[in-house]
Amino acid sequence: MAWFKRKEKGITTATEDKMDIPKGLWYKSPTGKIIDADELARNLFVSPEDGFHVRIGSAEYFQILFDNNEFVELDKSMTSKDPLHFVDTKKYADRLKDVMEKTKLKDAVRTGVGKSKGKDVVICCMDFAFIGGSMGAVVGEKIARGISHAIKNKLPFIMISKSGGARMMEAAYSLMQLAKTSVKLAQLAEAKLPYISLCTDPTTGGTTASYAMLGDINISEPGALIGFAGPRVVRDTTGKDLPEGFQTAEFLLEHGFLDFITPRKELKDKINLYIDLIQNNDIR
Repeated sequence: MAWFKRKEKGITTATEDKMDIPKGLWYKSPTGKIIDADELARNLFVSPEDGFHVRIGSAEYFQILFDNNEFVELDKSMTSKDPLHFVDTKKYADRLKDVMEKTKLKDAVRTGVGKSKGKDVVICCMDFAFIGGSMGAVVGEKIARGISHAIKNKLPFIMISKSGGARMMEAAYSLMQLAKTSVKLAQLAEAKLPYISLCTDPTTGGTTASYAMLGDINISEPGALIGFAGPRVVRDTTGKDLPEGFQTAEFLLEHGFLDFITPRKELKDKINLYIDLIQNNDIR
């Protein structure tokens, strides 16, 4: 006789008594490591198993960098328009409406002003969740205004890039932002104010071709993808195999495009250290 015998057929647990596993309870890193979601959040969304840096947005970076997560957001209600009446798989105006409802963001960048380690700074941070962090007219304008605020109030400026590049739905309007932001950064340099550029995964296209690579000090998180065109496009264009690790932060550091690679846990201390060194202040 079998050691186990079912006395009643079927599953009899009432629906309301069933235990569900909430979505997102576990996170699987690209190397296959399984991490508890709460533990991942406590570790600033860095896998404790393999050091993989999970993509995060402006809300998380502001919480990391601003003291007590206290800051004033500039131009928070600025939104993109559709001057070209662009249509691809859907109308650009409809795409904007949908992504604003989904992400609760107004566009792909936010600007905050607050204290970091006791001193005021201006931070612009991109959100990849908003149309791939693409750079449109609003992104360029908000970054330009953030720099203007830094110049007016004699504050250091920090740019956190996370972008797929120019926003094709705005065509030339988008490309104009490369020149606009570069000119504003030149004005910041003339005012002798520090500019720290943090490249996160991914930083590509027009973002890389403008403000992301113009910092007094250019830094990155470990393993970030940084480049202009993607690896496949580069390979197909040149007809050559790419080196191992091509367009990773580590590859760019080795070839002189970055000054430092900084783990997320060290960002606040390191960024403020660089600012103090540039301004010849006492180290905080």
